[in-house]
Amino acid sequence: MDAVKYSKHHPSFRTEAATPALAIDRLSGLLDRFRVRAHLFHAGALCGTTVFDAKPGRAFLHVLRRGELVVTHGHVKGLKRRVVVNEPTLMLYPRPVAHTFHNPPRDGSDFTCATLDFDGAEHNPLVVALPALVLVPLDQVDGLQPALDLLFAETDRVRCGSRLLADRLFEVVLIQLLRWLIDHPGASGVGSGLITGLADPRLARLLVALHAAPAEAWPLERMAVQAGMSRTAFAVTFKQATGATPAGYLADWRLTLAMSELRAGGLLKAVADAVGYGSATALSKAFKQRYGVAPRDWRKADQGQHET
Repeated sequence: MDAVKYSKHHPSFRTEAATPALAIDRLSGLLDRFRVRAHLFHAGALCGTTVFDAKPGRAFLHVLRRGELVVTHGHVKGLKRRVVVNEPTLMLYPRPVAHTFHNPPRDGSDFTCATLDFDGAEHNPLVVALPALVLVPLDQVDGLQPALDLLFAETDRVRCGSRLLADRLFEVVLIQLLRWLIDHPGASGVGSGLITGLADPRLARLLVALHAAPAEAWPLERMAVQAGMSRTAFAVTFKQATGATPAGYLADWRLTLAMSELRAGGLLKAVADAVGYGSATALSKAFKQRYGVAPRDWRKADQGQHET
């Protein structure tokens, strides 16, 4: 009998290169549930002193294209009062932080800047996991340059749809930065938390599964099996990487999802079922223990805040 020949498009075709050890998407599940939207607000030179105020829910992503600058901050935990940037750099402020750029009074440095709206604001899991400021030289992020070339092409010359396309390209730049941070968690001051957990191939398998199916039962033994570890080794490794126990992380994830669903108008019973609580009463109790307020009262306050 003649040997069967498979093309690379045949479903039975497999090679070691096609099935790497970590063939999982560590970001898409997070960004599907907690979206981020970018809004371009500046492209070009900044001269002298420029102040960026801190406002609730406002994040910033600056791209220093050319030049150098000094950035100053107020008293923010974990953040230097004065930072010198002397090469093309991505500057991400994931949380509201007032910061001031100091550039030469003439012929200042060249920037492209956007504000970012993270779903869930300060409760967004990625926002929680990141330091107050992420500084990464442009040439360190693999694959970033093509996206930047497209972004700069849209911001350098106004064409139909340029503003909208620039916003989307800023989101691409952010995703590439987050991807790089997961692969290099210690390079930009990222401490224990979600990013560090996703950087570990064993924990990443488990975290992606938790993010995808939060309503399922996740006893410690099942989590350890998903990570391919013994229960003891898994519990210790998980706590060291994320700063939380596996059960504590799952509870926080479920409640963060519940908050997002409630903000979107979900009914309490339906939200409880969707995130893994047996009843609206059980969700209300856990929510109040975690946030100090009942879900219905929190939603009223949140809606009032967005209306003002």
